[in-house]
Amino acid sequence: MKSDLDVVIIGSGPNGLSAGIYLVSKGLRVLILEAASEPGGGTRTAAYTLPGFKHDVCSAVHPMGYWSPYWRTLPLGNFGLKWIIPEASAAHPMDDGPAVLLKKSLDDTANLLNGDAGRYRRMLAPFLRSPEQLLRDSLKPLSIPEDPLLLMRFGLKGIQPAYGFARRTFREERARALFAGCAAHSVLSFDHLFTSAVGLLFLVTGHMENWALPEGGSSSIHRALHNYFLSLGGEIRCNHPVRKWSDLPAAKKYLFNTDPRQLADIAADQLPKGYRKRLNRYRYGPGVFKIDYALSGPIPWKDPRCLEASTVHVGGTLDEIAASEQAAWRGQYHGKPFVMLSQQSQFDPERAPAGQHTGWAYCHVPHGSDRDMTDEIEGQLERFAPGFRDLVLARHKMNSSDFYQYNNNYVGGAITGGAADWRQLFSRPLLRLDPYRTAHPDVFIGSASSPPGGGVHGMGGYYAAKSVLRSLGL
Repeated sequence: MKSDLDVVIIGSGPNGLSAGIYLVSKGLRVLILEAASEPGGGTRTAAYTLPGFKHDVCSAVHPMGYWSPYWRTLPLGNFGLKWIIPEASAAHPMDDGPAVLLKKSLDDTANLLNGDAGRYRRMLAPFLRSPEQLLRDSLKPLSIPEDPLLLMRFGLKGIQPAYGFARRTFREERARALFAGCAAHSVLSFDHLFTSAVGLLFLVTGHMENWALPEGGSSSIHRALHNYFLSLGGEIRCNHPVRKWSDLPAAKKYLFNTDPRQLADIAADQLPKGYRKRLNRYRYGPGVFKIDYALSGPIPWKDPRCLEASTVHVGGTLDEIAASEQAAWRGQYHGKPFVMLSQQSQFDPERAPAGQHTGWAYCHVPHGSDRDMTDEIEGQLERFAPGFRDLVLARHKMNSSDFYQYNNNYVGGAITGGAADWRQLFSRPLLRLDPYRTAHPDVFIGSASSPPGGGVHGMGGYYAAKSVLRSLGL
């Protein structure tokens, strides 16, 4: 059946909307199908606890979104997206001394690291000469980089497992802990190759600018992308789940902003059996357990400077964080999990009623876990912020199963689109010259399960859209 549509995109998260914007801007007729009642995927904000409190459902702080090479070319500010820049990117409280703060100033951060100050400067200074170039080369599929020497220098450090790299590079616990907190964003055990790359990249972004958060909540990101897409002539249909191929309207090309299993199920009759089997062997990695808090006041950190940071890495030393991440990877639970916490209302007053605050905290857990980790998370928070529990007015909890129910892309609660270990870092979802093309010439994938992986930056959708455009001879 002949169609007026050039491309149908399945899923309206940041990658789907980014792909749609790029394709519509090139004159194509694009329809995005979204199963939920509103677009957004991982960038939604909800009133989960009490009236007046706005909670980010998934993503909260967005250094990669702020520096996204594609989004920086788009007029998203004209569509309501405003970034808030806190006083610090991250704080890392310590048991035996003041917290370590990751700030834009390399010197200000290094000076908090005592005897490791010089080592820290030497580690990062080469990458801060051309940081935007490093991000452009890092946030794209495996290809010839624009600056090969810079990426090679980064790769020689980044390929190393985070635990050994931190131990060799630094002599004291403060610098090791700061690095470990950033490396834990990899959602991998610290004995895996390339976990240092994640730690380094987050440190680099922290010295480019303090990690940004969107005014009004993460929904501000999808709202700006959505409205810009519509202004270009794109179309979105919500409440339109796609479970089988017959749920799709006719089009020349189909771009899946889904995980590999959904692609294999929906396109079962279009894809070869062997290809589908390989998609179904894709590995997802640990899940998460998350709590949203309505709080009566600011978090009472032992070191009040932690209130300067939008993100707080709660976990103590390198050894403690490494043990927590290794446990989740092995399908085990840790009594003192590494906790990532965001205190958005500290910088964005409209997130909570006057004088009150929101809290957003999660830890990594075994894949598919339904265990309640409230006691473990709050034990860690009380460790560095005594009296935290006394401030809690209400909680909203989501385990790994809840995340999967919320968004079927989060298989087993894996919010990053799948394990980014060495076997899947450059071959997401499968090893192909063009990772966005599937075994069917008209079917593509551009989700977090494709390069460059998880994170709210839209680059997977952008590069998938370019692949679609090439397939059309444009």
